[in-house]
Amino acid sequence: MNGWVSHTFCLSVLLVSLLNHVLAWSSQDLHCGACRALVDELEWEISQVDPKKTIQMGSFRINPDGSQSVVEVPYARSEAHLTELLERVCEKMKEYGEKVDPSTHRKSYVRVISHDGTKMDLSETKMDGDVTTRLKFACERIAEEYEDELIEFFSRETDNVKDRLCSKRTDLCDHALNIPHDEL
Repeated sequence: MNGWVSHTFCLSVLLVSLLNHVLAWSSQDLHCGACRALVDELEWEISQVDPKKTIQMGSFRINPDGSQSVVEVPYARSEAHLTELLERVCEKMKEYGEKVDPSTHRKSYVRVISHDGTKMDLSETKMDGDVTTRLKFACERIAEEYEDELIEFFSRETDNVKDRLCSKRTDLCDHALNIPHDEL
């Protein structure tokens, strides 16, 4: 009887450990997916701004010589525009669904409503309030926690923002890429 109790206890510990691992894995998938969707949405929003649109930056105070230290910068990548985008971009998560890879059981998040209205392949995509609520919450956390990094990356055009920000800078997607930082 004593051996049965210890065997049951070991099995229980193993199951709890496995459940914790699966929950952590699911959380990593969610945060990685939210980061990647956030970057996609920011890139889309920036691309929609008229490149000729500018904003004045600098000090509006008049210097002793009568001049002002004001410069015109492109609005699309200005701190003001990026801050405005970060305040509302996570609302776009309602346009995403969850896909589960049948072989790895890993979750990814994909747009279910295209930006231009084209029909999308929604096979094997779960779309419900629970998915969008979790994704939106994760997006908001990332936007708040990594606001400075997001503004830094998007204020100047860079290649591979999604991989560089979501993997190398924040470690939110390291589990998914399995690529050492130096190889990105």
